[in-house]
Amino acid sequence: MRVALYGAAGKVGTLLAPALVAAGHEVADAREVGPEGCEAAVDFTHPDAVEENVGRCLVAGVPVVIGTTGFNAVAVDAHALEAGIPCFHAPNFSRGAVLMMRLSEQAARIFPRAEIVELHSEAKVDAPSGTARATAERMGTEPPIHSVRLPGLVAHQEVIFGGAGETLTIRHDTTSREAFVPGVLLALDKLADLPPGLTVGLESIL
Repeated sequence: MRVALYGAAGKVGTLLAPALVAAGHEVADAREVGPEGCEAAVDFTHPDAVEENVGRCLVAGVPVVIGTTGFNAVAVDAHALEAGIPCFHAPNFSRGAVLMMRLSEQAARIFPRAEIVELHSEAKVDAPSGTARATAERMGTEPPIHSVRLPGLVAHQEVIFGGAGETLTIRHDTTSREAFVPGVLLALDKLADLPPGLTVGLESIL
């Protein structure tokens, strides 16, 4: 598959490009050649760039896997529906993070209170992170979210539950962005089978 990669020079893109090639895909730097002539696109860029990038892909008839967070998902979904083309977005492409969110959802049914602490690289623009917002939504209890942005961090989140005489902490640590690669490859494999519009969440294709 020929894949247009937005953000090829970024922290995720520089790891993702060789992984795509190793998986048998041909990679094109979307900023240089655009999405035309590609069978799929992947976006790991900036929240403000996603809608424009996806728009170009939809005009070219190219479905998109979106790893950027903080963009206008409602608008992207509407555009993809109108174009009749599937797009996919995961707040976090790590399989461990999906398990962390699922366990937090279960724990929220038992413990009366919880708070989320998410820690990311200082380069991350959006706060709270997409993973923290998705976790809170799945828990259904509107827990407070605390965001930390510091050098030396990659992506980390803990959900702390409190009850009478006990606490429970569910934590996931991404120590390398290589953790995102298997999820992105899976999303590309499943992309053609998805309905038009924006499908959200790695758990929906696992």
